[in-house]
Amino acid sequence: MKFNKSQKLYEEGLVHLVGAVNSPVRAFTSVGGNPLFIKKAKGSKITDVDGNEYIDLVLSYGPMILGHRHKKVQKGVEKALKNGYSFGASTENEIILAKIVCDAFPGMDKVRFVNSGTEAVISGVRLARAFTGKDKIIKFAGCYHGHQDSLLVAAGSGLATLSLPGSKGVPEGAVKNTLISTYNDLESVKKHFEDHNDIAGVIIEPICGNMGVVIPQNNFLIELKEFLQTKGALLIADEVMTGFRSKFGGAQELLGVEADITCLGKVIGGGFPVGAYGARNEIMQEVAPLGGMYQAGTLSGNPIAMAGGISTLTEVKRQNPYDQFNETAAILEVILLETAKKYNVDLVVNRFGSMMNPFFTKGKVTNFDEAQTSDTKKFAIFFWEMIKNGVFLPPSQFEAWFLSSAISDKDIKKIAEAVDKAMLAVSKM
Repeated sequence: MKFNKSQKLYEEGLVHLVGAVNSPVRAFTSVGGNPLFIKKAKGSKITDVDGNEYIDLVLSYGPMILGHRHKKVQKGVEKALKNGYSFGASTENEIILAKIVCDAFPGMDKVRFVNSGTEAVISGVRLARAFTGKDKIIKFAGCYHGHQDSLLVAAGSGLATLSLPGSKGVPEGAVKNTLISTYNDLESVKKHFEDHNDIAGVIIEPICGNMGVVIPQNNFLIELKEFLQTKGALLIADEVMTGFRSKFGGAQELLGVEADITCLGKVIGGGFPVGAYGARNEIMQEVAPLGGMYQAGTLSGNPIAMAGGISTLTEVKRQNPYDQFNETAAILEVILLETAKKYNVDLVVNRFGSMMNPFFTKGKVTNFDEAQTSDTKKFAIFFWEMIKNGVFLPPSQFEAWFLSSAISDKDIKKIAEAVDKAMLAVSKM
């Protein structure tokens, strides 16, 4: 497998792009080598500029739940394109997509569309502060909620991949109202409430996807919500990654909780830049023009993105692929674990719905500290062997793998063959 054209584009990209990329995780920093440049995709496959074809388990980090260029999504987008690209005014499709989203999330009466998951979280946190009149927010180490200043601490994935403790350019004052707790540790949350009386809420990924896939243990989310209710604080669920990936709606419902504010992105745009935040009426009444919490965006509710979202969610609801996702993920888990055992490689696999992640470590992974015990050198070898054998993975130990409904039995067989070769290479370290 050759990467000559990708290498050439990388060198050209260094001139006018920072690191030749527009998002740090694309830089392949933690796996070595230079980034691949992609030319096209269709169904379960993605093809780079050198003509190498891969089974895609990145899926644009989640949005392509139906696979690439699904005919019904493409048809919906092409129809919208004929009417114009952006109006700076309201369209009917905003109302249609809003109803689809609100109907899928119990407790969400109204939603506001924005342009990214980061923007959704910024707005959701501001809304929690506006509604409660309090300033402080608790987040969990290893959970990433976008690159806003106040939450860019102990943020997992990209920062873990780059071995950065935080970010330059974030002033001390920007994080003074951010408190850090340990995922799956309710006592670490309670301690903050003992020390502070101005906590507006807690933001959490119901299923963490930015330290690898990490799942709440022992009714953690249920007990967290019950505790917050006693304190008059809100639960903010960052379902940018998990929304519509484990059921038609949110992971929070499967886990037995109802967030006060939910932040969304990824799947609801079908590959186009979309984010959203929503809540029950009494909370959303705070948002302008109804209330005093200001948030605006010229491209919010962009007609092309709305069409992509409507077409995607309509088809996902029709397909109802969630049993298939669970079955496929279970098959891949067995493949990974049995192959690792065959070659005497330490491996743990976490999965939830259509998200999964192997960790090159021995013990359970239930929080960020445990995730960081993974052997990233082994992952780097595994990653490149999978690439060379036609499987496209996220270039980081700490990023989730995603499944699409386009994946086939033939694809699974090829993944199994690639895993065997990759684990053999890891075993020779």
